[in-house]
Amino acid sequence: MLVTYALEKRSPWFVLAFAGSCLLGSAYGFFQGAWPFGLVEAIWAMVAARRWWLEEKFKVAIGPAGPSEPGGQKEPREVAKL
Repeated sequence: MLVTYALEKRSPWFVLAFAGSCLLGSAYGFFQGAWPFGLVEAIWAMVAARRWWLEEKFKVAIGPAGPSEPGGQKEPREVAKL
């Protein structure tokens, strides 16, 4: 899980792998009786799967600052002059 999280910026497929590892962690949590852990991991799996789906659908890198252009660079905004 930690490795796929660290490599998320390299490819959307690592985001999907992170979702899968969260799903496995969720199953482990539920099977051992730690249902709060299982619930939190299931939520993380859904969030990561949604991120992967959005990145694949729109081919846009989604980072902490929001969506950016496919190359990872945002267009500079023009500043209105008063």
